[in-house]
Amino acid sequence: MHQNMFILNMFVRHMHNNGGRCRETEKLIRYVMAHRIPKQIEHLECLIELNDVDCIDNLRMSRVVFARLCYLLEHIGGLVNSRYVTVTEKGCIGALDGTYIKVKVNESDKPRYRTRKGDIAVNVLVACDMDQKFTYLLSGWEGSTADSRVLRDALNRANRLKVPQRTYYLCDNGYANGDGFLTPFKGVRYHLKDWGEGSLTPQNPHEYFNMYHSKALNVIERTIGLLKKRWAVLRSQTFYSITTQNRIIMTCALLHNFIRSEMLVHPLEHCLDDTNSDDEDNDIDL
Repeated sequence: MHQNMFILNMFVRHMHNNGGRCRETEKLIRYVMAHRIPKQIEHLECLIELNDVDCIDNLRMSRVVFARLCYLLEHIGGLVNSRYVTVTEKGCIGALDGTYIKVKVNESDKPRYRTRKGDIAVNVLVACDMDQKFTYLLSGWEGSTADSRVLRDALNRANRLKVPQRTYYLCDNGYANGDGFLTPFKGVRYHLKDWGEGSLTPQNPHEYFNMYHSKALNVIERTIGLLKKRWAVLRSQTFYSITTQNRIIMTCALLHNFIRSEMLVHPLEHCLDDTNSDDEDNDIDL
């Protein structure tokens, strides 16, 4: 998967090169990776030119969506050659949660990045709308950092998380209930698996609230699950620097949003369970 992501980048830049760039600009480029990887580019062309099924399996998007992505990267994103790489409920605005992405760090930094489960990871704050598109993402905090601390930073940094007046994000009890953030009642049944027929139906207003809160909050669980399911690079450690790893996380989220906008139904969604996951990221005691 890592290789395909790299080749994808090369191919997008390669397509841009063939789009009629200025000859004078090309003369300034003395060395480009695409000149050294013709086999990889040829391989990627085969991956996307067979059919949509193969394209989705390899690139996580259909051929039409990939073509649109190439166009946006070239004409709006301004993707250009570098020295080593060529161009190839009312008021509720969504849900918010934290998730862990495994990373590779220096031995001396591992204690700060170690989660409660013992994994070496970054604590990533994500917010999404009800269409399962990310509206905010903050990556970089060490895995040992509390979710509430990450949110506090997100609200006070330059490119901060903005919550319009009279609106709110749904979130779990890992965060404080207050203006802009709505959490469930503590000490009351909450997770979807706790509800059912007969005696498992809600017995009081607090339980009714928690049940519907859990159903609505499930959108962030599904969005995070879909993100990790789509991009294997987010499911294991890589050899990149921590700065690059954080950028990869952001890039995957942006690609996720683009695919959600262009493909209303994606085959991967059928692989996700409709109930809240028991991910170690979200084992907050309620």
